[in-house]
Amino acid sequence: MTFQELGLNSDLLKAVTDLGFQTATPIQQQTIPLLSKEKTDLVALAQTGTGKTAAFGLPMLSDIDVNNKSVQALILAPTRELCVQITNDVKNYGKYMKGFGITAIYGGARIDGQIKDIKRGVQVVAATPGRLIDMIERRAINLNTVKFVILDEADEMLNMGFKDDLDTILSETPQDKNTWLFSATMPKEVERIARRYMNNPKELSTGKKNEGADNLEHVYYVVQSRDRYLALKRVADYYPEIFGIVFCRTKAETQEVADLLIKDGYNADALHGDLSQSQRDFVMKRFRSKTLQMLVATDVAARGIDVNDVTHVINYNLPEDVENYTHRTGRTARAGKSGIAIAIITPKDSGKIKDIERIIKKKFEKKDVPNGSDVCEKQLFNLVHKLHNVEVKDEEIEKFLPAIYDELKDLSKEELIKRFISEEFNRFHEYYQNAPDLNFVKGAVDGAFGNQRTTRLFVNMGQMDGFNIHSLKDFLADAVKLHQRMVFNVDVKSSFSFFETESKFVDNFLALNSQNIEFNNRAIQLEVSNKKMKEGRSGGGYKGDKGERSFKGGGDRGFKGGDKRDGGKRPRKSGSFGSDRGGFGGKGGFEKKKSFGKSRF
Repeated sequence: MTFQELGLNSDLLKAVTDLGFQTATPIQQQTIPLLSKEKTDLVALAQTGTGKTAAFGLPMLSDIDVNNKSVQALILAPTRELCVQITNDVKNYGKYMKGFGITAIYGGARIDGQIKDIKRGVQVVAATPGRLIDMIERRAINLNTVKFVILDEADEMLNMGFKDDLDTILSETPQDKNTWLFSATMPKEVERIARRYMNNPKELSTGKKNEGADNLEHVYYVVQSRDRYLALKRVADYYPEIFGIVFCRTKAETQEVADLLIKDGYNADALHGDLSQSQRDFVMKRFRSKTLQMLVATDVAARGIDVNDVTHVINYNLPEDVENYTHRTGRTARAGKSGIAIAIITPKDSGKIKDIERIIKKKFEKKDVPNGSDVCEKQLFNLVHKLHNVEVKDEEIEKFLPAIYDELKDLSKEELIKRFISEEFNRFHEYYQNAPDLNFVKGAVDGAFGNQRTTRLFVNMGQMDGFNIHSLKDFLADAVKLHQRMVFNVDVKSSFSFFETESKFVDNFLALNSQNIEFNNRAIQLEVSNKKMKEGRSGGGYKGDKGERSFKGGGDRGFKGGDKRDGGKRPRKSGSFGSDRGGFGGKGGFEKKKSFGKSRF
């Protein structure tokens, strides 16, 4: 069904045509005719990316009186990103409506400017609950004239703790208003809002409650927690044209993963609540322009990300609330396009996968983390595809061709092809030729002391020697010529440290005692720790060693650092997304010497 068939007025139809919209999505086909003709409350269930803003924005605008400068419609959204996105979209829909005005009210921006916008007069306000409450308490906004209240992403607003704020805001609006509630999932709290503030609402749905999109593939990889970041890099390299969002649980983890990706040569950046509004806007501008290949974000910060052509959503950790999985994956497979949702999990998360399958009514496919050969093959054929389709600027290159032909005249066509391909392929082959298998092996234990597979060791080096977790890991692994992933659960104290390794490598480390290795004129000594670890809740905590504090975490969040754990910086000479952030970094780490100086750190 076209927008013209939906009965839009000429101003709205012209604006929609300018935006390139032709065929209405299922939720738009249901809501626009209904809300344009009938004054009713509405509960609409639709997945993210199905065109919900137009579904409520167009019928709302068709009933706006542009000659009246009072607030006639209020749109509530959970985050500032979504609030700004809605404002921009509605502004585009109403650009031919002379006298129409909309403003966004959200935290992180100057409130005095927002108050001035309200005083100048606008018909529509898009707001986050917290800032709107502030405006109400300052008596800077009057909601008595509101005819429509739209709750967009209502489930997420309740998940974020806005229940009391919503109650306060809705109590400030007229009883005879129409309330339109849009949600991707329908938990009990959303149903409570509908019962309390809506009058016999119509119910529309483009799918079953909480069900995932049909054009979205759900995949998961099982790894040990210390290999989570390596698996993320492996997945990114396996999909050379990836344009995705990586979801983390916390702001700290989000920033950490983004920093590591940048350090390893990926075009990535972080989006979380600790960033200023200008920083968030800058990051989103880069992501929308595809300067960024991967955006690392928290659940809250990612709300309202309306970016076309996102190919992958990667769950670095599964969400605490399994219903949030629907919101995360709604960032891809939008507007009828396909997408891939990937979860990187540890064995203990298997139950959550089953819970999510039950909620979204879709099955996950368990896959092996790509090995080095898989990645090299994908990169090779991606390069071939780009060479085949590259645009040739004949006029610009013409003057250089005679010299080029002369330089390459002794090479056959086959030799030329091999050499051009090898120039880029050799980088990934060198990087991945000895890449470890990251897939979890049943029966393996991820850092649990007391099992014959892992052993905990003491080393007489610590913070006073200039070490941190990352530098000590690199130092120890380089000293015994092992991969950095074989040094894990590192705990650096003031003058000593503890770490774990697989039991079969214990002798490799203890052999360092007889090699007279010194650091800052102090002989390095290692020994097996005789204190046993106690399993923490997250699978990696321990207590008991003299002088140690209780260390929590580790089991589920992966280790910090990791820029060299898969062989060095990522071997990317150039790429499809933005500028080069660094090519192949080689082995890196520390040189093996009989004496180490502090200056190396």
